[in-house]
Amino acid sequence: MNKIQEIPLNQIKRPLPRQNDPQKVQALMESIAEIGQQEPIDVLEVDGEYYGFSGCHRYEACQRLGKQTILARVRKAPKSVLKMHIA
Repeated sequence: MNKIQEIPLNQIKRPLPRQNDPQKVQALMESIAEIGQQEPIDVLEVDGEYYGFSGCHRYEACQRLGKQTILARVRKAPKSVLKMHIA
């Protein structure tokens, strides 16, 4: 079962580099500042550590807004699942 919770931004590892669209990040920053984050990002929890692979624009928008936490849908997974994401 996936649960939605606030996770500190600095606890989310992002192993894959992504190229973000600055205009999309700006639009999300305005939306999040005005009405809050509407759609949680997806993170994997592996051995108590969080890994994010999607939601990179929302992640960057929250970071730039100086937020400490981000709304995330957390899915516990074994290391084997993490390896598939990184491979």
